[in-house]
Amino acid sequence: MPKAQANGVELEYEVVGDPAARPLLLVQGLGAQLVSIEERFCAELAARGFKVIRFDNRDVGLSTRLDGAGTPDLAAIWAGDHSSLAYTLDDLADDAAGLLDAVGVRRAHVAGISLGGMIAQLLAIRHPEKVLSLASIMSTTGDRRVGQPSAEGAGVLFTPMPAERDRYLEQAVANARLALTGSAFPFDPDAIRRVAARGYDRAYDPGGVGRQLAAALAATDRTEALRSLRVPTLVVHGDVDRLVGVSGGEATAAAVPSARLLRIPGLGHELPPGAWPTVADAIADNASRAS
Repeated sequence: MPKAQANGVELEYEVVGDPAARPLLLVQGLGAQLVSIEERFCAELAARGFKVIRFDNRDVGLSTRLDGAGTPDLAAIWAGDHSSLAYTLDDLADDAAGLLDAVGVRRAHVAGISLGGMIAQLLAIRHPEKVLSLASIMSTTGDRRVGQPSAEGAGVLFTPMPAERDRYLEQAVANARLALTGSAFPFDPDAIRRVAARGYDRAYDPGGVGRQLAAALAATDRTEALRSLRVPTLVVHGDVDRLVGVSGGEATAAAVPSARLLRIPGLGHELPPGAWPTVADAIADNASRAS
């Protein structure tokens, strides 16, 4: 896969679909690599006329690692002391903008998942000239009164994963069962294990996940900035999401003028195959609203 220099880091990326199709930048979530999203979902998007650009955010996968930055103090960062912070969500948004420049895309449709939704929001806020449409999926605004995890979700979020491969895969399944999977779609432990194995074998790096989480904890409330957006916006959220509560999606949709909220009954913090056609159709419909 190719790499691009962007905002002082090197980002691993891949393009899926017709090179002449309308570009869609797909921004990954916390610790997620570009291979964390099933290629078949990218194919769903490509079938709707998109050239999907997916990439590893800094500090995970095969993009630039910042191991020299050390381990952040998450409790201190949450309390307002950012001295151990390696970078911010603004930096990650600027990385995404730089990637578009590096691959020769002047303007793109943008979809972000979970932490990627926060990054996508900031990309639209900080670089509005680059964003044709915005899809914020199972994400939130940065307002601490909304989108908070349940007790089970917080346990998953703040408990380190095992280093040993087999235990890592089993913990991924256990986490999904406990806090990520809803009731609308079948629970498929084998599929979860396959996705976890693909990421582990490609580039396992728990340190980068911690630094990305620190950036999310340090983020300020984006609500007022979201009110300034004038771009077609879709917000997708499951109503039983225990990692990012559905109130985060509702607040995002309420903040962005004319945003559309797709609330999926029984969906957790997940993007299972049964939801792909619905989500892909909604992203395509939102993109069609762009001038």
